[in-house]
Order: sequence, then C-alpha cells, then structure tokens
Amino acid sequence: MVRGIRGAIRVDANTAEAILDASRRLLQEMIRANAVAPEDIAAVIFTCTPDLNATFPAEAARGLGWNRVPLLCAQEIGVPGAMTRVLRVLMLVNTALAQEEIVHVYLGEAEKLRPDLNSAQ
Repeated sequence: MVRGIRGAIRVDANTAEAILDASRRLLQEMIRANAVAPEDIAAVIFTCTPDLNATFPAEAARGLGWNRVPLLCAQEIGVPGAMTRVLRVLMLVNTALAQEEIVHVYLGEAEKLRPDLNSAQ
C-alpha cells in the first residue's frame, strides 16, 4: 500500500544552510515518526514558499543517502497573507500502516498550518 505522509517546517532564513538544515530535520522526523526505511520511500515532493529559493531542499535527502528515491522540488502558491518561509513535504511510502496510523509532522511555527494533524498530539 502506498500512503502519503505530510510535513512542514518554517525555515529560519533564505540561505542554503537554513533550507538544508530544516529539510534534514523534517525528513528525519517524518521517517522516525512513521518507522519508514529509506527503501520504502516511493517518492518525495518538496514545495517552498516563493521567498525560499537559495537551494533545492531535495539536496538534503541526497545527503541522507536517498540517492535512488525520486525527488521533486516545486514552488508553493504565493497566497497573500500566508505564512512565509515554509517548506512542505509530501512523502509517498510503501507501508502496511492504515491511513489513520500515519503521523504527519508539522514542526515549530508550521504546527499552525494544520493543528488537526499536529504530530505532538
């Protein structure tokens, strides 16, 4: 069964270092919270708000050794008044977990984006 795991984090600054650090932190927490092995990842889609363009967040996944996982980066829709500097992830994984067992991960200020899916619950 393929399931989607959502995640988001607010990045401190539009620098390569900040984007990569936030990406690594989010990806590691997503796989930890759902007991996902890298070989179970079908694909990962990253989106960034328009104000984050210093690097590709997928580079962080490559740094974790996910060299055979298909990765895609895209720009999030620039909605007026929306939270800035947000990195979002949709990780597609092969898992036996039921939909309601999936733990979606929203870290720091990004918890405000989906309080109904807050991983701290």
